[in-house]
Amino acid sequence: MPLVRSKERDREVARRIAEEGTILRAVVGSQLHGLNNPGTDDRDEMAVCVEPREYVLGLREFEHYVYRTQAEGDPSGPGDLDLVVYGLRKYCRLALKGSPTVLLLLFVSDGEHVVSRTSLGERLQALAPAFVSRRTGRAFLGYLEAQRRGLLGERHATRTRERSREHGYDTKYAMHSLRIGAQGHELLTTGRITLPVPEPQRELLMRVRRGEPTLDEIVAEIDATTARLEQAVRDSDVPEDADRDAVDRFLVEAYEESWA
Repeated sequence: MPLVRSKERDREVARRIAEEGTILRAVVGSQLHGLNNPGTDDRDEMAVCVEPREYVLGLREFEHYVYRTQAEGDPSGPGDLDLVVYGLRKYCRLALKGSPTVLLLLFVSDGEHVVSRTSLGERLQALAPAFVSRRTGRAFLGYLEAQRRGLLGERHATRTRERSREHGYDTKYAMHSLRIGAQGHELLTTGRITLPVPEPQRELLMRVRRGEPTLDEIVAEIDATTARLEQAVRDSDVPEDADRDAVDRFLVEAYEESWA
């Protein structure tokens, strides 16, 4: 019992840190991309919070807090909420590594998908160009290759598995594979990611989600998308690596202002 109470206490402390320190919170996932089927998808949200002084300078740690409507291990269904709140340092480290999911939060601008945003949250989003580099493009390529292997190896059981049997592949997984490649290309060639996905790209992705192309056609399109992204990595004007100095300055200023 003491161990259970300790875990509950730690979770409550993490929840309080996440809620009180949030500087940016927004919808992510299919809804943000405009690729959801109304009434069938859960609601994914991501947030960033500034940790208290003792969790940065002392021995205590806060990296992230997760809240799910469903119990741990149970799949989310229509209307369920999946929320992850990253500490500011953890978020910046993931963004510097080029995580496609994490980087999306920097480009959510419309009021429909922004849940909350402070002035520090606005400054974090304004810092987006500092995170974009050729290394980012290679990270997108890595995710795209992993998605391709997962699609062909059927290693990922998802909520669309029944539809997968009907069409011969996981339609939602295939859609997001192509989305990652397209958004990586846009990021390297324009410096940003348009959200929701604009037409005609959106309709092409929705065709995939509906299972209209064959698996062979999907794989061929993933290969073509990979080739375009590889070309963008070679030809892009973005620097080889992210502007870590700019990110570091922002982190120092953000913590000093918040703790003051």
